[in-house]
Amino acid sequence: MKHTLSVLVEDEAGVLTRIAGLFARRGFNIESLAVGPAEQVGVSRITMVVPGSDADIEQLTKQLYKLINVLKVQDLTEVPCVERELMLLKVSANSTTRSEIIEFAHIFRTRVVDIAEDALTLEVVGDPGKMVAIVQVLTRFGIREIARTGKIALSRESGVNTEYLKTLESRL
Repeated sequence: MKHTLSVLVEDEAGVLTRIAGLFARRGFNIESLAVGPAEQVGVSRITMVVPGSDADIEQLTKQLYKLINVLKVQDLTEVPCVERELMLLKVSANSTTRSEIIEFAHIFRTRVVDIAEDALTLEVVGDPGKMVAIVQVLTRFGIREIARTGKIALSRESGVNTEYLKTLESRL
């Protein structure tokens, strides 16, 4: 199972290296990684997607807390949260396919950020499922390049579990 971990750390040199080293020593692969400033000055939030069992992640969390610069670790996997990724997607587009690709861009609520004679670059923001879906749809046009950030996530203060709501909607 894939777990999404949100780790608050003191913003100091070498923190990410120590965390990555801990994961490497334990034999864990970090599938997605995003780091940036948090709401407090001098604190950064690291969001990671890590495969492993609940027991493995619990042990890993205990090990993270032993690192001196780690302030808080939260497993967001089972917590209602908002998740987003950013992807830049360069697609081959000639004069006959350009309008169709732009239609797909509108359907997926993406932005065209660059137009060339033979290509379009799209900015895609959304949940990981949206990223997979648009790549599948646009593959037939010829994907030239993809640059994708890691997942970022924050727990929902409202406590509303949108995944649960989606299952209710699908039953209607």
